[in-house]
Amino acid sequence: MKITVLTMFPDLFSSIKKSPLWQRAIAKNKLDLKIVDLRSYSNGSFRANDESPYGGGAGMLIRYDLIHQAFNDFKTYKKIALCAQGEVFNQSYAKSLSKEEEILLLCGHYEGIDQRALQECDLSLSIGDYILSGGEIAAMAVIDSLVRLLPEVIKDNSLEKESFDNNLLEYPQYCRPSEYNNKKVPDILLSGNHEAIRKWKIKESIKVTLKNRPDLFLKKEFNKEEFELLLEVLSENK
Repeated sequence: MKITVLTMFPDLFSSIKKSPLWQRAIAKNKLDLKIVDLRSYSNGSFRANDESPYGGGAGMLIRYDLIHQAFNDFKTYKKIALCAQGEVFNQSYAKSLSKEEEILLLCGHYEGIDQRALQECDLSLSIGDYILSGGEIAAMAVIDSLVRLLPEVIKDNSLEKESFDNNLLEYPQYCRPSEYNNKKVPDILLSGNHEAIRKWKIKESIKVTLKNRPDLFLKKEFNKEEFELLLEVLSENK
């Protein structure tokens, strides 16, 4: 997968590019990552890259002409803007985008991006209902979620039963020591009864989702076993 990031602040990516996961993907030739300084498309000694919005208003906008010139260098790429107006990024988007061969991420900044540039994008994404100073952090989150889905970057069994994969949050997990500070690992996890443990994990996922993200149930298609365990949880909560 080729991922190019268009940003006014390329130095922000210096540290995260060295993360073990990203480096593993690059070493295995699964990821070709480029961070491109959008200011390199500016002309003149001041390299102006933002302008006041027509019609007034606070803040500055990233200029359309700079973005358009940059897009011309990446014509075959799927172009994605990271901005507050975008659709909310989720695991379904991550799975879909991980199948793309070439992705360009445009990082918004200042007051935003000229609308004409957004119209040239294939997609606009937001990572949540809050405001960031720019799209760089959002781009990092999107890249990280895609990289871990690339073949041979993470073991397949490590990707099983993760939060959001089945519109359920992940069940609680424990490791050694089995007892410490008067806190014990649930007995069932030490029982060796694999079938009972499997059901416990599903039921605990349902409990966690019901408590923290009940909205996910609106998208969830329960199978017979999950529905029966949901009824158990609801009965226990009465």
